[in-house]
Amino acid sequence: MNPKRRVVVIGAGVGGLTAAALLLREGYAVTVLEAHVYPGGSAGTFFHKGYRFDAGATLAGGFGPDGPHRRIGQWLGLEWPVQAIDPAWVVRVGDEEITQWADAERWQEERKQKLAGSEPFWRRQEQLADISWRISSQNFPWPPANFKNILDLSQAMRPWLAPAVPYLLSPMASLFPRNASRLLRTFVDAQLLISAQTTSQHASALYGSAALDLPRRGVNQVKGGMGGIARTLAEWITANGGQIHYRQAVNKVEVREGKAVGVTTEKGLAVGFDGLIANLTPWGLHKILGEASPKRLKWEVENRAHGWGAFMLYLGVKEDILGEFPGHMQMVVDPSRPLGEGNSVFISASGPNDTSRAPTGMRAVTVSSHTRVDEWWRLYQQDPDGYASKKADYTEKIMAAMERVIPEIRQGAQLVLPGTPVTFERFTRRPLGMVGG
Repeated sequence: MNPKRRVVVIGAGVGGLTAAALLLREGYAVTVLEAHVYPGGSAGTFFHKGYRFDAGATLAGGFGPDGPHRRIGQWLGLEWPVQAIDPAWVVRVGDEEITQWADAERWQEERKQKLAGSEPFWRRQEQLADISWRISSQNFPWPPANFKNILDLSQAMRPWLAPAVPYLLSPMASLFPRNASRLLRTFVDAQLLISAQTTSQHASALYGSAALDLPRRGVNQVKGGMGGIARTLAEWITANGGQIHYRQAVNKVEVREGKAVGVTTEKGLAVGFDGLIANLTPWGLHKILGEASPKRLKWEVENRAHGWGAFMLYLGVKEDILGEFPGHMQMVVDPSRPLGEGNSVFISASGPNDTSRAPTGMRAVTVSSHTRVDEWWRLYQQDPDGYASKKADYTEKIMAAMERVIPEIRQGAQLVLPGTPVTFERFTRRPLGMVGG
């Protein structure tokens, strides 16, 4: 390997840093350019008034025996600051509570009691998840997105892939029994919205099955907040000769004869390269490529509907009022209404033993609800009073939802910091504040 071959990575999120570290290990000269002042992106942790809040993601997977983070840690010689937790979280649908155990036997018993008649669904989900996770480490087009992918896949067919064939182009909803209850459908849709950014009618059966499998494959809390994963990677990169430049938002990619050869940042830093990795959304990549965007990327950003954003509440809460709160809880307030927009929320509290996250006697609590981004931006740009009113309304919705499980939350919350998709774009540089994959 030629050690002088240069690679620039745009974005110090977990994906960008992982790619940078693996390339550095293989002998490339690597430079990472990050717009923010710390690494992590949507899986970062920020400091505010004595608290360390997770900006977006609050739970980490992939550290089990065959998990991608475990394998990367072994390749790089890393010790991750993580601790496995069980249960992964509790799901509350209306007044029904379902504990999502990581332990396989306890989870099977829980779903038999709370989701009667759902065993065929879970058996098939676990079978497809095992296939999807196994295939994720191999060079197959998975899940197949078009007919060409299916042809490529057929040439690499193995006997253990056969059970997945009937579901290659099926949605997750096709796995439900014919008489599936509303509780089962809402439970699955709520979890898919968190892990796959869509519901069972739209998620691929193969991808959706893998996304639902997170608890079974191990859920972890990160000491000091989710940003610890990115910080661990960033420290390894700089210790091994890589460069990471913060406060360097890339605003232009230089393209010559159809090939990207350099980038320029908003502060005027110019970096040439032999290869470029952009850890960005399609909209983010299109923005910096400008007229040099390939036709397919232009079509993508012009025709694909905008993804979900998130409304966030960052709370500093007195430890004693949390009581028996499980640490992580997903809530669907009214199962008869659509998910998101304050009707479904995910609540995460920092661990009681992680004293780095909050002042003495307090806990850091992060709450999120999926929300459509376009209306937030319309109000922000055209109706500031309407924007402020919507923000206050969503804050009230979420606080009211939390009162169902933490009755004294209003009295115990000494800090209430709301964030909208506008806020999320400002700090993560994700266009329109869209979240997820």
